[in-house]
Amino acid sequence: MPHLTLEYTRSLVDFDPARALSALNEAMFDSGLFGEADIKSRALGLDCYQVGVRDTPRGFLHVNVAMLSGRSDEERKALADSLLDALMPLLIGKAVGEVQLSVETSDLHRPTYAKAVVHG
Repeated sequence: MPHLTLEYTRSLVDFDPARALSALNEAMFDSGLFGEADIKSRALGLDCYQVGVRDTPRGFLHVNVAMLSGRSDEERKALADSLLDALMPLLIGKAVGEVQLSVETSDLHRPTYAKAVVHG
């Protein structure tokens, strides 16, 4: 915990999802809400997507952070804002048309969440 998922449209020219995950993980760690080794992230590139109804070049990046319940709305909002700030510099010169960025946080139900760590 937490689990971060980045969805991005492949219309972004030269967008580097590995670099984005690195920046997002740094922002997550810098928030002070999570231990370094607890942050897990993945990126999903979307080939099939649609934004709106017009034939206009558009794309998006959407981040979802699933975390154990118990964080205040203020903490969650500050985290969402910092993740959005981490993504912005990675899009300069990469956008073809309009790119919408969004971040949401969601709760993992603490009483039913299970986790194990295996060391080799």
